[in-house]
Amino acid sequence: MLLSVEGLHAHYGKSHILHGVDLGVEDGAIVSLLGRNGSGRSTTLRAMMGIVPPSAGKVVLEGRDLTGLRPYTVARAGLGYVPEERLAFPNLTVDENLQMGVQPGRAGETPWTVEDMYGYFPRLRERRATKAGNLSGGEQQMLTMCRSLLGNPRVLLIDEPTEGLAPKIVEVVMEVILDIQRRGVAVVLVEQKLTIALKVAHKVFVMGHGEIVFEGTPDELRERPEIRRDWLEVS
Repeated sequence: MLLSVEGLHAHYGKSHILHGVDLGVEDGAIVSLLGRNGSGRSTTLRAMMGIVPPSAGKVVLEGRDLTGLRPYTVARAGLGYVPEERLAFPNLTVDENLQMGVQPGRAGETPWTVEDMYGYFPRLRERRATKAGNLSGGEQQMLTMCRSLLGNPRVLLIDEPTEGLAPKIVEVVMEVILDIQRRGVAVVLVEQKLTIALKVAHKVFVMGHGEIVFEGTPDELRERPEIRRDWLEVS
């Protein structure tokens, strides 16, 4: 297992949000983390990155325990993070934002480059001299994903990448995620659109009330209508 999360607990102040989350990510796999709003999906990603310090449990990447480390140390160890908030540096240009993310490649691996990113998203090349604060939401999503990739992560955590995007941009973003996986980067995807999540994932985990209530393949989830009804569908 490339990445293991074992018995993860997390709090916001006195509120107990995660209640012993267990999940695993195999090398080169796409894992979809599903659940209704408030189920703990985003907090799980933030706890894995150390943005929300876990109160118990472990996060282990390639045998290294990352639990309790600062986010920049977790990132250097090989976890990348694309937040839902699309946290680009608004007063820096597109090119400057991308240069901020560049890290040396890992031994024996071809590093991602800024030119790779412009190849994925030609629109960013067109706007390379534009300040990020003047980009559309879709362009900021592209930029944030690219900046995270330039850190050459082993696993990329992506939170709601298609939220608020036009359908054509959604298609591009999902194709990029598939290509990332083909190049050997594992992905943990939080995605509200069930059809998209099931289309790209090798394995799915469903969350409810801060814990995992189902894990299996997309086909196994399709065969469990009660799981979809009780934990995913909005009545």
